[in-house]
This record gives sequence, structure tokens and C-alpha cells, in this order.
Amino acid sequence: MKSKIGAIVSILLLFIGCQKDKNEAVQTVDTNTFEKKLKETTNPQLLDVRTPEEFEVEHLVNATNVNWNGANFDALAQKYDRSKPIFVYCKAGGRSSEAAEALQKMGFKEIYNLDGGIMKWTGAKTTNEAKVPQGISAKNYEALIHSKPKVIVNFYAEWCGPCKKMAPYLLKMQSELKGKSRLERLDADQNKATVDFLKLEGLPVILIYENGKEVWRNTGFLSEEDLRKHL
Repeated sequence: MKSKIGAIVSILLLFIGCQKDKNEAVQTVDTNTFEKKLKETTNPQLLDVRTPEEFEVEHLVNATNVNWNGANFDALAQKYDRSKPIFVYCKAGGRSSEAAEALQKMGFKEIYNLDGGIMKWTGAKTTNEAKVPQGISAKNYEALIHSKPKVIVNFYAEWCGPCKKMAPYLLKMQSELKGKSRLERLDADQNKATVDFLKLEGLPVILIYENGKEVWRNTGFLSEEDLRKHL
């Protein structure tokens, strides 16, 4: 009986050890650690997993574009060396997390995922300034948040999964609030200047203003019920 229990314990420990090793292949790290690891790696494999359109506007220096939402992600990713570290990032961290898991399944042993994506990155970028949409001006944004006693601003993006889940109820509330408060939705990719000014580090974002003053902010998915509690 004891030998059977011992065998079971050994199998469980082996399973736990394998799971640990598997999970350790992907390391989600902050911008400072990501940049440090890049500098320490000779000819690093740096993947920008956003769309080609996003990549063209701005990307990290020496990055190559392998679109996570593209039809040929697996085929392109398998061209990289599995025995060497690979670095992945996206806009806010969601797509790169999924891509990192896929790379792990392909057999990559050392994967660094940039926590918060390029929105939190403080290092060097390759940027085509002429193509960066600045969007609403500071003056017009100020006018927006003063347009009603209470104003709700939602920053979203077309590629953002949680943003898409929130969109139906936000559009419904937009109609409901007419004449009382104001709910405005702004595409973060089309309003880079305002995103930078407000120091937004993820999506979706809900900001609530009262008489032009920010009184509440939420980053990440928020249910309709939870948002209504703050109105």
C-alpha cells in the first residue's frame, strides 16, 4: 500500500514539475526588464504581433511584424529559432500574451512578453510621425469634458476584445444619457496625443468627469452594472 502511495506522490510531483517548467517558458515582464533583456541578447528575435497598419505607424527598433490576427501567424513564427530567446509585444499586452502561449506550444523555450505593450514602453521606437493620428485637440477635449455637468469618456480600439464586449451597452447608454449626461467614445489609435497626455496604459478605459474634473477612472473590462454604479 505504501509503495502505491509513494508512486502516486512521485507522479504528482513529476506532473507539477513539468507544469512549472512549461509555464516558465513565458515570462511577462515590465518595460525595464524587457529592454534590459533585449540589450543583453545578441541579435534578439523581436516580434510585433499587431496589425501591419499599426506596425507601419510606430514600432520598437529592430522589430519584425508577425500579425497575431493574421492567417499565417504560425507559419511565419515557425521560421524563428526555437533555441534562442524570443520577445513579443503588442499595443496593450492582450494579443502578445496569446501569441506567447502559441509560441510556447510551438516549442520556444524562452519567451519574453512585454507587460502593457507599446503603450507602456519608454525606450526607443521607430515612428513615422506623419502617419500618427493625433485626433481630438487638447482644446476640444477640454471643451468635451466641460460640455455637461457629468461626462463619461470611453477610449477603445477596434482590435481590443474587451472593448468589443463593452461596445453594445456603451452605445445603448450613449442614447439613454442624451440631454442628461454625455458619453463619448474615442478610438485610442486615432487619438494618440490625448492618450499620451492622459497617460493611458491599457484599454478599454472609462473616465468620468464632473464639471470638467476627473473623478473616476477604470482600465480594463467593466460590466454595465459596475459602470452604472458610478453614474
